[in-house]
Amino acid sequence: MADVTPTPTDPNGSPGIAAPGPARLDVPKGVFTQCPGCQATVYQKAVEEALYVCPECGYHHRISARTRIKQLVDPDTFEEFLPDLVSTDPLKFKERLKYKDRLKAAQEATGEKEAVVVGKAFIRGRPVILAVMDPFFIMASMGAVVGEKITAAIERATDENIPVVVVTASGGARMQEGMVSLVQMAKTSAAVARLDDAGGLYIVVMTDPTTAGVAASFAWLGDFHLAEPGAMIGFAGPRVIENTIKAKLPEGFQSAEFMLEHGFIDRIVHRQHLRTEIARIIDYAGK
Repeated sequence: MADVTPTPTDPNGSPGIAAPGPARLDVPKGVFTQCPGCQATVYQKAVEEALYVCPECGYHHRISARTRIKQLVDPDTFEEFLPDLVSTDPLKFKERLKYKDRLKAAQEATGEKEAVVVGKAFIRGRPVILAVMDPFFIMASMGAVVGEKITAAIERATDENIPVVVVTASGGARMQEGMVSLVQMAKTSAAVARLDDAGGLYIVVMTDPTTAGVAASFAWLGDFHLAEPGAMIGFAGPRVIENTIKAKLPEGFQSAEFMLEHGFIDRIVHRQHLRTEIARIIDYAGK
């Protein structure tokens, strides 16, 4: 069954074509901003200084891949690889926009060639291979290039025998690439299996949202699963599930807190503590 990419502006994940997400806060907009979590009007600089977390309620804003990398890695240690891979248009797909036009718009809006950035870096002195998804690039949906870059990152970590850290934030498989997109689930999962056979360490950091084909493949195959507070994690959105099973879902269903309570993730970690927690896990695993 094909994956459904939830519309980012709909927390219930109703099916549809990935649309632009909420306003990105890693680009200054003004002196004040309104928190989507508590609706408080907060000082923009205070949000930035708190790593784009609301100082009033702790709401974790979505951030770009480059901002995430800057927050996670030791200064001047990130060495990107495969920066120039770009998607093609295998189906000549058209909806409201031609796929090639949607790609161009995403590239211009984000400054990225695709929805994931991969590279080698150090986190508190520990070497890692890092893959970070950008929720502002067609909702970080997974097409052929995303699958290839994730796979390449995992394979490099396997070859170099160092941990791999993947930060997920995705609406799932990229419907505009059809079956080409869906096979990336198997491709990335096979790479994780080879990493596991080699005894490698795989850490997944789930951010808002981690859903559909990404959740159903490499995101759920980690040795350790961390999540940011309040992140939506699951396959189909709550509204889709309720309409399918004709039943009301539990309160907070598919939130990081719900997933922790039911044993699907290992720990919820505030963005401020992610670097320390990842380093602690690497030390604990003996890598």
